[in-house]
Amino acid sequence: MEQPSLPPETNYNETLQVDFTWAKFKSHITTVADPSKPLYIVDYSTIKKECILVSSAATGARIGTGTLHIFSINPNFKLHGRKGTLKALSRWKTSYTHLSYAFAASPDGLPATMTWTGNSDFKTWDFVCLDEHQMPVAKFKANWWALKKIGSIEFLGDRAISEAARDEIVVTGLTIMYCMVLRTMSLPSFFGAVFARPGPIKDSSAAQPPHNGVPAQTDQALAGKQD
Repeated sequence: MEQPSLPPETNYNETLQVDFTWAKFKSHITTVADPSKPLYIVDYSTIKKECILVSSAATGARIGTGTLHIFSINPNFKLHGRKGTLKALSRWKTSYTHLSYAFAASPDGLPATMTWTGNSDFKTWDFVCLDEHQMPVAKFKANWWALKKIGSIEFLGDRAISEAARDEIVVTGLTIMYCMVLRTMSLPSFFGAVFARPGPIKDSSAAQPPHNGVPAQTDQALAGKQD
């Protein structure tokens, strides 16, 4: 018997946990309900430009990457081949924006403007991703001192079961987290913040939707200019 479809206003919640393995220097991301079955494998590189590498645990296909910079406080990411930038909205607060097709609702196919914010204490850093209406769509709780269970990602709203949205939150969330870790530990990042020009991503009106649902390989207009 076919299952009835749920109404569009129905909200879902799903939580993923991020477990770090020191022996292999990588993370496994699983659902809380089934921690024995990874959804994502995250590799870290200290010598490559793209230092955060997110792959599908099922197929091994590369989903996305995150790139941190020694001086600039605006990290870059790549999601299914499309390049983007997490642009700082403030020099000192955890406040970043990026453009999203996974959360887009425009009839013209233009991407949605998303915002990442964060607050920290001695033990944890709580990141929240907001949609263009400033409604939370995901929460990423990172534990500074954890040796294995370094964080959890909670998805909120009607996009919680969207694989595209989940991929985007995982890639951008990890990139934001490690960007902030770098900024708290790096003197060049401090001066990068001093000389940064925070603000919205430029040229968002020039963004074009993917062709036939397939993301373009490059999209510098979406990223804006690197500060």
